[in-house]
Amino acid sequence: MIPLVFGKKFIKDMDKSGALGLHVPAEGGFEGRYQRRLRAAGYTSITLSARGLGDLAAYLRGIHGVRPPHLGKKDYGDGAVGPVYYLPPIISSQLDRLPAKSKGLLVWIIDGKVLSSQEIEYLTVLPSLEPRVKVAVELGSDRVFRWTPLKDALVPA
Repeated sequence: MIPLVFGKKFIKDMDKSGALGLHVPAEGGFEGRYQRRLRAAGYTSITLSARGLGDLAAYLRGIHGVRPPHLGKKDYGDGAVGPVYYLPPIISSQLDRLPAKSKGLLVWIIDGKVLSSQEIEYLTVLPSLEPRVKVAVELGSDRVFRWTPLKDALVPA
């Protein structure tokens, strides 16, 4: 019942601020309902885990190199640590494939509590750099699903 009541307010706040910091119940379930509401409002969404992202700016908006795990085997042809594979930027490649009627791209980041304040600040600025991108970061857990503008999450307690 709660997403039906607060779903429109959540969408309005997302459109207004561009980046929201979320606190979700530990047992889960509510975030999927809110993602579904945003998809119904016209957003295309991708879900990423904050663990192991590395440099956010390079991963989201630039071409970045990735090394697969070496699994204990040494590859002498490409060096001791193995080859580097270059991947296209996540946001640009997703924006290129958006449907014509889409309002934009929603980047939903789980486990956002491991992000530094500098990374959260970058995610706050990201919607102003690319207006079709909206960001939702799960910053922690709470008894109820609640959200604040992500810029307010930067304020020290």
